[in-house]
Amino acid sequence: MKKFLCGVDVGGTKLSAGLFEEDGTYIDSRIVFNHTTLGCDGITDSIVVIVRELLDAHGLDESLLWGIGVGIAGHINSKKGLIITSSNFKSCFRNYPLRSKLARKFRTNIIVDNDANAQAYGEFKFGAGKTFSNIVFITVSSGVGSGIIVDGNLVRGMAGTAGEIGHTIIDPYSEIECSCGNKGCLMSISSGHYLPQLYLRYLKRGYVSQIGISEDNLDAFDGRMLEEGVKRDDEISKHVLNDSASAVGVGLYNLFQILNPEIFILGGGLVNIGEIYIELIEKRFLSLVRHMMYDRVEIRSSALGCNAGLLGAAALTLE
Repeated sequence: MKKFLCGVDVGGTKLSAGLFEEDGTYIDSRIVFNHTTLGCDGITDSIVVIVRELLDAHGLDESLLWGIGVGIAGHINSKKGLIITSSNFKSCFRNYPLRSKLARKFRTNIIVDNDANAQAYGEFKFGAGKTFSNIVFITVSSGVGSGIIVDGNLVRGMAGTAGEIGHTIIDPYSEIECSCGNKGCLMSISSGHYLPQLYLRYLKRGYVSQIGISEDNLDAFDGRMLEEGVKRDDEISKHVLNDSASAVGVGLYNLFQILNPEIFILGGGLVNIGEIYIELIEKRFLSLVRHMMYDRVEIRSSALGCNAGLLGAAALTLE
């Protein structure tokens, strides 16, 4: 009997559900944007509504699904289906039993995992990593996260929080404080959420913005503005891009020394800036690894594009 994959991507700005063929071919999806104002149970109810809409639209019974995979940013205990913490929402999840809540609504297997783990598994099954067994996927977006696959299996660790590369400290002397309370975390000196602070460092050094950014409107400097600034030859934007890429390159080097993967796959909003960003990351990585790399480690961008979150979550049902 033909079965289908269903994935749910719970993001900070949108909540989406997608339906796919067993080989990863996209069928349809549903998206809502009002979930950020809801409480934990309200978000759960929204997941139920859009998944039901999707199944009803195609006349599919739950028995025709391999299951429903849910990817969400935060610390997730996949074994228990718990959201330990997630800071992306107005109602901050704390040990929230999302899997058991959804299991009351659907008669199919429910898997809940970190969104980076989901995207890593999606790349492993259907994307840039499908010919490899040892993969590290890194997402550089509002924050920084990673999913690790060793010998074809996701590495989750004791509580399910393995892969939080964004909270590894690569510059203990940094003045920028991360959301976790530490200074020098990778995400605090590379990710979208901290771009205004990275820009501010150069304003304070006397650099002049060519794109109208000052201390009064720093919040306007996001990933899109960074890309625009680089295109317009804004000196500060180019420095910020290089600083972000350099930090990610250091993160890759540290992961290489610990895991020795066959491939690094890069995804997320900042990676969408293009090859210039990936080339800067690779340049920094190679400058550090030098003669210690016996077999070439590939660095590629995500092959799943805009469906990475959805297809990754759906792929978890095949794990």
